[in-house]
Amino acid sequence: MIKPWRSIQSQVIQSFRIFSIRTDRTSSPRTGTEHDFYVIESSDWVNIIPLTADQQVVMVRQYRHGSREITLEIPGGLVDPGDTPEQAARRELLEETGYQAKGWTELGNVSPNPAIFNNRCYTYLARNVERVKDPAPDQTEDIEVVLLPLSEIPGMIRSGKIDHAIVINAFCLYFLRNPEGLRTL
Repeated sequence: MIKPWRSIQSQVIQSFRIFSIRTDRTSSPRTGTEHDFYVIESSDWVNIIPLTADQQVVMVRQYRHGSREITLEIPGGLVDPGDTPEQAARRELLEETGYQAKGWTELGNVSPNPAIFNNRCYTYLARNVERVKDPAPDQTEDIEVVLLPLSEIPGMIRSGKIDHAIVINAFCLYFLRNPEGLRTL
């Protein structure tokens, strides 16, 4: 039977603005051998699927420095200390797109990469969204707001136009709860 590894020592070795790197010295329960693991400590994340009354998804195009590409995504961001994931989702939707929702549903949450991250990513459906102001992106965000028909999303994922794993996960959670949307595509 697989057992958790025993922690011998843990320390943060570097702290950055949005994450820290921790090193853990652990011992294998199977062999007793000690190993070092590196963990990226991050606040939880949120993703929002904002749907207008006529089934348009409010998406964002933005430059991502890690891939050095402009990506097509749904709004999202970090859960700030003291905020609930839903509070963060409401804030991020308004900041990145200028839209507000009349209804909110948590679709689920996942571990983005349990091999190296310690956080969770929460996905929300924002229903009947309407634009109420201009977007107010962070200093490091250049964002273009685009509306796309929900019916086009599966094809955009299949073709690679949407290739951000966390965004694909969000739509997977949506379509698992709303399988009728897939039947009509």
